[in-house]
Amino acid sequence: MESYKAKTFDIPELTGISASQIDEHLKLYNGYVTHTNKISEQIKGWIADDREKNSYVIHELWRRLGFEFNGMRIHEYYFGALDGGTTPFDPQSTVGKAIIGQYGSYEAFVQTLMHVGTTRGSGWATLYYDTHTHTFIATWADEHHIGHLASLPLVLAIDCWEHAYMVDYLPGERAKYITAYLENINWKTVDNWFQKAQMQGVQ
Repeated sequence: MESYKAKTFDIPELTGISASQIDEHLKLYNGYVTHTNKISEQIKGWIADDREKNSYVIHELWRRLGFEFNGMRIHEYYFGALDGGTTPFDPQSTVGKAIIGQYGSYEAFVQTLMHVGTTRGSGWATLYYDTHTHTFIATWADEHHIGHLASLPLVLAIDCWEHAYMVDYLPGERAKYITAYLENINWKTVDNWFQKAQMQGVQ
């Protein structure tokens, strides 16, 4: 299996989120890429050595792979939504029309994401698109491998672990951080993701 490579992101100066915070967070993202590759290589090595004798170790590595792999991919959505600089929410865009059609207004949509994002504990506020019902599902994911909705494409992912905002905000100021993140989103990118998600539902 070919090794995964960390993506690079063009993230300009943000409002309410410092460059230091982004730099520290990117180090964690790179760690997920490194460990995804490391676990994959170790699995191959243990299998090649003796699949049966090393069965327990291999099974535990497989169990761990989901945490590292999902950590890599979901962070790519997190940083990808900031890539290229802020573009405002456009109610006439494809994703804008869908959001307003379901939630009634952008403000109501933000209120929903804020409600999800302030769930007690560390985790992710995620927005999925269900291609079967043609609706968004905003939900909380405790960890990278726990709580995600199988087969549904992601449209937006807000990291609500303390490491995502600890440089700029106190633990009790998560709502301020989420507000800042939403203000810095490149909605053209999110619109592209949403249109690709819609195409997954076309048979």
